[in-house]
Amino acid sequence: MNLRQLHFFLEVARCGSFTGATERLHISQPALSIAIRKLEEELEVKLFNRRDRRITLTAEGEVLARHAREIQRKVAETRQELADLRGLLKGEVRIGLTPMLSSCFLPRIISAFKQRHPALQMSITGDSAWNISRQIEQGKIDMGIIAGPVPEGFDAHHLLRDEVVACVPRNHPLTRRGSVPVRELLGEPLIHFKTGYHLREMIDALAQQEGMTPVVVAESNLFSLIANLVKEDLGLAFLLRMMVTQDTQLAALSCSPPLYLDLSIAWKKNTSLSRANHAFVEFLIEEVDDYYLLAQDASTFPLP
Repeated sequence: MNLRQLHFFLEVARCGSFTGATERLHISQPALSIAIRKLEEELEVKLFNRRDRRITLTAEGEVLARHAREIQRKVAETRQELADLRGLLKGEVRIGLTPMLSSCFLPRIISAFKQRHPALQMSITGDSAWNISRQIEQGKIDMGIIAGPVPEGFDAHHLLRDEVVACVPRNHPLTRRGSVPVRELLGEPLIHFKTGYHLREMIDALAQQEGMTPVVVAESNLFSLIANLVKEDLGLAFLLRMMVTQDTQLAALSCSPPLYLDLSIAWKKNTSLSRANHAFVEFLIEEVDDYYLLAQDASTFPLP
């Protein structure tokens, strides 16, 4: 008894006829009949009842069909697992990051992952959360680290929550206060991320709730440019605390009430991630807490 015979047997049982099975299997009817006959002879049982051109399973055939389906399932799982293991030797991880995240702890995690799996290729796309979601949907990337609520149609794992702070130069008058009302902060000249970035949408929504239209003096999708413009005292910017806590030229002001942003690793729902992608997700989940804590310690983890 071999897998080929079991496959032929299940097709006959599924179709209820040899003719239908031969069409699905693309073999001749005599070849199919010989294969089934040899299987019956080997097992010393009758597998099919043949009456009035109708074929049904015997009691013995029902038992074999149940086990044959389980064997097929196990074989498929084994093949997939072996393929996944091969994927760790020649696979690719395609991930999307927003500019904010590419400036803090993630480059170190990606580097550590690459050291553990040197054969895997890393393809990293930097874009807005909206564009990252679109690229995941279109299959251009496998997954992305996104800020805020997880879009419909995605599976995700929550990574961390960080505070959204208002960043100003160290000598700014507001630094003398522990926290500043959001309305007052929105009244300052603002350096903003471009439309499509979740943090931009978050701040715009707050301004709308306050009935305010902030004065936006500059827009960019580059975190380094935004940070440098703040240092030049062009205006303030809303950023994640972990991005600026180590920069001695910037002060991070808490908002009142406080603001927070959730970060998640997300991928398309009902999509089977490759072994390489699974390995990266597992590594990311294991490492992110340690890297996040290090990112809060300026003496241990200097700003890139």
